[in-house]
Amino acid sequence: MFITFEGIEGCGKTTQIDLLFEHLLGKGHRVTRTREPGGTDLGESIRGVLLQKELRVLPLSELLLFMAVRAQHVEEKILPVLSGGGIVLCDRFIDATYAYQGYGRGIDLGIIGTLNRLATKGVMPNLTILLDCEVETGLGRKLVHNPQKDRFEKEDVSFHEKIRSAYLKLAKEDQRRFFVVDGKQGIDDIHRIITEKVVRLLESHGV
Repeated sequence: MFITFEGIEGCGKTTQIDLLFEHLLGKGHRVTRTREPGGTDLGESIRGVLLQKELRVLPLSELLLFMAVRAQHVEEKILPVLSGGGIVLCDRFIDATYAYQGYGRGIDLGIIGTLNRLATKGVMPNLTILLDCEVETGLGRKLVHNPQKDRFEKEDVSFHEKIRSAYLKLAKEDQRRFFVVDGKQGIDDIHRIITEKVVRLLESHGV
């Protein structure tokens, strides 16, 4: 079972992944949590480069680096867990590329789609949880936890508004896969809503 989490900066993804991970572990499931960019030694090394706030990275270069991370991630970490019947919880995946590099940077969505299919070997999430909140709320949360903004966080508000709109558009276009959660709610309330959804999904697949 492959479950991804998406959303703008500061939407609360990491917190909710951690909570769901602990819940599923407590129920005896074999579960792995991971993230993009990252997830492997190569991915984490490239992540460090991609987030450097003073580094100038062209949109196409950024896209190709993300795809390199994804190809390694799928082959080395995601596929082995899924093939063994485990659960993967991933902080960002293919939809982040459409949102950030497609709608945010203006790269052709068809190109992104082709590269995604190549990098993922056709692996798709069973469920994508989109934590939606207003841009000001998300960026405000990030500043509290990380006053030193990374290269994406330092983009202007209009960029982040594009990302939020992109995510909502993607969710509307694929309502069977996406589950949109109001990120303004309390942490415990969001965790309960997500857990109930995931439990139903697992039961429907006999997991």
